Amino acid sequence: MATVKAALPWVTAVLFAAAIALIFFYVPTDADQGFSQRIFYFHVPIALTAYACFGWGAWKALRVLWKGDEQADLESYVAIHQGVVFGALTLLTGSIWARASWGHWWLWSEDQLVLFLVLFLFYCAYFMLRFSVDAGPSRANMSAVYALFGVVLIPISFLAIRLAKGLIHPVVFNLQGPQMAGSQFFTFCVAFAAMLSLFATLYSVELAGKRIDAHIRDLRHLLA
Repeated sequence: MATVKAALPWVTAVLFAAAIALIFFYVPTDADQGFSQRIFYFHVPIALTAYACFGWGAWKALRVLWKGDEQADLESYVAIHQGVVFGALTLLTGSIWARASWGHWWLWSEDQLVLFLVLFLFYCAYFMLRFSVDAGPSRANMSAVYALFGVVLIPISFLAIRLAKGLIHPVVFNLQGPQMAGSQFFTFCVAFAAMLSLFATLYSVELAGKRIDAHIRDLRHLLA
């Protein structure tokens, strides 16, 4: 496990280098949107990674309630923190793409955009709730319940993109498979793998840092 964690930054760097090379030098330019469509290979993998972060946080929250796993509380917190970071990047890249391709930074009439914003704000509020209570089992359980409620919004947000009638958010994956050329799908897969690897790296680093901080606080408490 330690070897895998040590290799994660290198794997992430290689995947990102490959993804950037494919995005800018391999994949063909979109006939309708032109060069701006290349942000798709950043925006969609980032959004899916945000969903994965929140889902992982919910799984760890379930372990807190089901198994009473104290370590899972911190792991859930870190996963949700990473999810908020990727969620902010999703909103940023989506706004840039929308402005470049359709002339709008944001449209409140588009349900899928609003629902993702609601999901993002819901998890932002998680930290307000968590840090309003002193550390202990009560905070862990309350945070876990909140994280599990939030995960319900993920399929709603995801399905909203599929059910939307507007053109501001195109759908490239449906029941017939990916609606893109082979080179585009390959590039997307590499970019998605790079984002997931980045999440795994950041998650591992932040989790290790939080655990070190906790050990230092415990030592200070014993020495006080």
